[in-house]
Amino acid sequence: MTANVAGYLLQLLASRWLGVAGYSPFASLLAVQLLCAVPALALQNVVAREVVRGADIPAARGLSLRCAALVAAVAIPLVPVVSAVLSVSLVASAAALCAAPVLVLLSGEQGILQGRSRFRELAIVLGGAGILRVTPAVVVLGAGGGTTAALWAAAFGIALAALGARRTVDGIDRGDEHTAPPREYTGGAGVLPVFRAVQVQAALMALSSADLIVSRIVLDENDAGRYALGAIAAKIAFWLPQAVGVVLYPRMAQPQHSARAVRSALAVLTGIGALAVAAAAVAAPLAPLLAGQDYAPVQGLLWVFALNGALLAVLQGALLSAIAADRTAPAAITWLGLAIGVGAMLGWAHSVSTLITIATTTSALTTLVITALALRTARETTSPVPRVRDSAAPGKRDSTGTGEHGPAAPGESDSGVPDFGPSGA
Repeated sequence: MTANVAGYLLQLLASRWLGVAGYSPFASLLAVQLLCAVPALALQNVVAREVVRGADIPAARGLSLRCAALVAAVAIPLVPVVSAVLSVSLVASAAALCAAPVLVLLSGEQGILQGRSRFRELAIVLGGAGILRVTPAVVVLGAGGGTTAALWAAAFGIALAALGARRTVDGIDRGDEHTAPPREYTGGAGVLPVFRAVQVQAALMALSSADLIVSRIVLDENDAGRYALGAIAAKIAFWLPQAVGVVLYPRMAQPQHSARAVRSALAVLTGIGALAVAAAAVAAPLAPLLAGQDYAPVQGLLWVFALNGALLAVLQGALLSAIAADRTAPAAITWLGLAIGVGAMLGWAHSVSTLITIATTTSALTTLVITALALRTARETTSPVPRVRDSAAPGKRDSTGTGEHGPAAPGESDSGVPDFGPSGA
């Protein structure tokens, strides 16, 4: 939550300090940076999954280093391409792209904490990373700096966050050496599983950022800036429930808990999304007061932006279940939806309202298909666990969670991960 609030604050202040025309390239480069963070997000999910299965820290960090090197090799040639497509300077493009390999290293450490269910430490790392990324950029913008300087300052903050995350993991690893029994690990922490996860994660991030990038192409400078401000509402609704997937992902990676975890995640995400849309509709009159009267034309559309983000949040929950099971088929459906949506945007979107309507319709149809597929797959892959009361050792729970001491406490699963079901947190 802290990281998300910090990110929204950065964009809100940038929209006011840079003006309508100046904010458009800043927001577009942030969207590109989000796309470049796809390998980092995929790596975190893969590392968490492998740690759940017994991978140790050296194996996880070795994978992170290999992925960071590959991301750097891809990001460098993209600098002039992004500069030409978005009509920004090479230095600004480089500032947005150079953060990508550092984000990979940071996400690797976060994946270790997530896989070990160290959610308190993970929350500290996530919040600290958000603050360290945003604070230098806000200081630079407040001092009169432009887009380029702010992005370089943010990249420096991300590097500091990666170092802090590594120290946090080292600290919990020393403590676990004396308390945790060694676990047998038969998997392989290779780059190929990350590539498979990247396919799924990239489809989601591309779908969530495509409309903002297309706005720079089909709208004039002022309308593109207004669209970028409206997109903040979409990002809030998208990232607000991020903790749901973070907490339930380790259970999605365990076949015996996967179906219930998927259902719980999708239910909670839908509920939070509905609240976000309602809040955007109620708070819409505040937008011109906070960002300036130049943004008044998008005031009535903020709930539509929030709906788009809420739909993408549900889609993210469904795709996380695919990554947890190492499946990539849903990525193809998402890419197909993206291609159709972008084609429609380029062909028919000539105003802010038509662009967000097409983007939201695309998100809704894609989410509906992927969610139905995720629920069906979870039911098919989860086998019933036989009840074995008599064989349970005295003082221990049997495979159904019962035994001499009775069932697991409400809100707690056998895996030790909090449950978001009807009786859970």
